[in-house]
Amino acid sequence: MMFDRAYRQRLEADLERWEANGVITPAVGATIRVALPPLAPGINIAVVVAIVGGLLIAAAFLAFVAAHWIELARLLRLAILFAGILAAHGLGGWFARAGQPVLADLCAAVGAIIFGAGIALVGQMYHLGSDFAGGMLLWSLGALATAALTGSRGALAVALVAATIWSSMRILEVREPHFSFVVVWVIAAGLALAWKSRVAAHLVALAALAWWIAEALQPGLAPSFLLAYGAVMLFGAGLALAAAPWPSASSAGAVLSIYGAFALAGAAVVQVIVANEIFYGKLGALNQPLWMISCAAAGAFLALMAAATTRRAGVIFAGSAIGFVLLAALAWTPSKPGEPWYVYAFELCAMLFLVVSGLLGGARPRLVAGWLGIAGCIAAITWAAKGTLLSRSIFLAVAGAVAVVLALALNRLLPRARE
Repeated sequence: MMFDRAYRQRLEADLERWEANGVITPAVGATIRVALPPLAPGINIAVVVAIVGGLLIAAAFLAFVAAHWIELARLLRLAILFAGILAAHGLGGWFARAGQPVLADLCAAVGAIIFGAGIALVGQMYHLGSDFAGGMLLWSLGALATAALTGSRGALAVALVAATIWSSMRILEVREPHFSFVVVWVIAAGLALAWKSRVAAHLVALAALAWWIAEALQPGLAPSFLLAYGAVMLFGAGLALAAAPWPSASSAGAVLSIYGAFALAGAAVVQVIVANEIFYGKLGALNQPLWMISCAAAGAFLALMAAATTRRAGVIFAGSAIGFVLLAALAWTPSKPGEPWYVYAFELCAMLFLVVSGLLGGARPRLVAGWLGIAGCIAAITWAAKGTLLSRSIFLAVAGAVAVVLALALNRLLPRARE
């Protein structure tokens, strides 16, 4: 909702400017304003105070129950837990009927949190099995059902956090990929698309990124490049969804591409650092599972399809950035001594193309991610522990000259490459 409000403010400013410049008549501007749907009520000071109060009451309830847990009879304990859940959802329904969707959402989230606390307390009370990860799965499913029934973004956040913890614990236990998380994630993604909610899309993207990081950090794997593969998958999928003709998919794709761009920049910096001889000499043999490589290939293919479909320069440069990151992964040979110059060059090209993509596509997050990636790569190259500073300075000077030549070429081509 806050994103709609920001868009509406920009649109109103544009309409006023167009009317002042004579681009549109006041009658046309009035017609556009009438055609716009009404804005949902915003979050004012009273709502913020009510949110803080609700969270404090929920915390007080849980603290009171925990402090007197041993003194209470079992049936009374269960009754208190059920009463807390019912009270939270009942209050949420009252707020929903009163036209306070934010407070109703908060109540649903509080109910989901009490449900999770109830799982832990009941398990302790009846001495159930010590499968903490299983309890997190049960909590996630309950919160996900709450989100589906009430449309609560807060309950969806609780469900995804619990599911991520559950999956991470299973990964640590079995030392193998945990694909069951994908089932929960797909359901959450379906809710985000059905709700047409950017907030839910942010939550889904964060959960996907967290799960991939947990998978990539398994012992015996090559985390730097596996993180890059996950970033490629996320970024490519975001670009493809953003190019879709359906508004809900396009909005969700724009959000996914934001996280993909920042993940790509972070992975590029990590690759430059780890590719240095002092690091890979201590890591030993590192595996790259076929399913992760396949995900990277799928992400690159999706980015290519988005570029071919839209034929926009910004998307083409974004896809090229993905290609350079994958080339850096292919060019890295741990057995070869010396500086990994190809890795440095490919990663710098990837970040430069990401900046250009943000400029041409009007995507500020890509622009910021690209600049951060360039700064991180330059810092990692300059302060590498191995190699001479003279050789690295020559490399950076050559890279700067190439960037200047590219800038001159883009200056000539920009009029033809505008979207």
